Amino acid sequence: MDEEFDYIIVGAGSAGCVLANRLSASGDDRVLLLEAGGSDRNWLFSMPLGFMMTASDPTYDWGYESEADEKLGGRSLPIPRGRVLGGSSSVNGMIYMRGHSGDFDRWRQMGCRGWSYDDVLPYFRRMETSWRGAGEYHGDSGPLHVTPIEGERLLSREIAASVQAAGYKESPDLSGERQEGFSRCEVTVDRNGRRASTARAYLKPALGRSNLTLRDRSHARRIIIENGRAWGIEYERSGVRHRVRAKKEVILSGGAYNSPQMLMLSGIGPRNQLEQHGIDVIVDAPSVGRNLAEHPLVYMTYAASRKNTFLNALRLDRAALSVLRWALTGGGPFASQITSGILMLKTRPELTQPDIQLVFLPVRLDAKLWTPLIGKRQEHVFSVMVMQLHPESRGTVELRSAEPLERPRIDLNLLSTPRDFADIRGGIEAVRKIFAAPPLNDMVSREISPGAERQGDDELDRFIQQGLRITQHPSGTCRMGEDPDAVVDSELRVRGVEALRVVDASIMPAIPGANINAAVIMVAERAADLILGATPLTSEE
Repeated sequence: MDEEFDYIIVGAGSAGCVLANRLSASGDDRVLLLEAGGSDRNWLFSMPLGFMMTASDPTYDWGYESEADEKLGGRSLPIPRGRVLGGSSSVNGMIYMRGHSGDFDRWRQMGCRGWSYDDVLPYFRRMETSWRGAGEYHGDSGPLHVTPIEGERLLSREIAASVQAAGYKESPDLSGERQEGFSRCEVTVDRNGRRASTARAYLKPALGRSNLTLRDRSHARRIIIENGRAWGIEYERSGVRHRVRAKKEVILSGGAYNSPQMLMLSGIGPRNQLEQHGIDVIVDAPSVGRNLAEHPLVYMTYAASRKNTFLNALRLDRAALSVLRWALTGGGPFASQITSGILMLKTRPELTQPDIQLVFLPVRLDAKLWTPLIGKRQEHVFSVMVMQLHPESRGTVELRSAEPLERPRIDLNLLSTPRDFADIRGGIEAVRKIFAAPPLNDMVSREISPGAERQGDDELDRFIQQGLRITQHPSGTCRMGEDPDAVVDSELRVRGVEALRVVDASIMPAIPGANINAAVIMVAERAADLILGATPLTSEE
């Protein structure tokens, strides 16, 4: 072994940065954090609207794609995942949502002790510095800053009026008592207009500690397992392989694709798959890489009847001034996200919680910088993301080979049940109802996509198949539970191997009904207490 640490964390993403901070806080334990990607010092990571550029930069992305799917017309879907300090929290859209309280109560009903809503709410509060201040549902002294989007310039008032006219209620706080309805969007952006990724909120303040070591551009190859115990990690940096020892624990925080891949490369996974690639089987764990859940979505678009969308802010001279204003003051249109609001709705009256999330965007999806009198002007467009919250379909993550640098084989298996089609159709009908109500009905001239001519289940199902995308919320591939098939137990310990845990979205037994980054951070906060043997927080605390 080259070196020895108490804890080795693989992956400096949304969960890994949290763990690095919490596990090194006492100063007694030596912690090593390994990250395959590089630094997040590029200013575009700091400017909130910069995600529109970094999200498509291969320098900061794993470059994953799904397997071709006949249900999607033979398409492969791009799967963006952050390969940089902070992981996907450095490149995502920053939307802060926890999920419905019922999502976590369902985890407990599935056998996950200590993961009910009452159990996890104190950790959501601990991690926040919310613009709402401290209260029953929110905290005001956590590392993660949460601020609202100022919606006036994004036509939020007009959209809210049409939402109400269509029969949907408003919610003052989707993370509070009423977790259904229309609300302004909250984002992980601090009060200075800077992105609050976990790298900036958790890791950066901890890097001055002498007991925390960060190694970026270090690709983990396998877990070193001997006599049923995880002893360390073999990783590669600049073409040189290193072996490091963990006195206490190895913790995988690579996410829903990389964590199951690492387990399988190390001999923990389905026997037939490991043997196929010549990997010695240490634990025959058929559920590793199974239960992959994602939130599928389609975009609907409407032509604006007036030139009043966010496209105006992308005129080159205005955009340049907005960047300068953000750099000097932390304010302006580039200092936050461009979501007008979010509607959580139920498409069927018998449901106990929302099954569709609508995200309203006052801009076209392919908007570009433009200059007056040069080139053809883009049409002003309203866009709406229709996201299914509780899909029945489940996919898989498998090895492509025994080579650690090879990308895994990802089969999303979307739209595999009639219910998944029906939910999304219900979301489409809700959007049409909203845009037919005032004042939006006077602010748009036509439905571009799917187009008003596309009516009926068959036509809408074809539109869904042709336009389906994913929201970049993968989860479930190292499922938590107390049943024999679960990959990790309720304390996130890998079954069959000592001193090994998984802490990331892969442990989620069921996908939360919202953007999942906040839930991932919560999981890491609670996992840190489990690892350190601390008494779990209670609601009173």
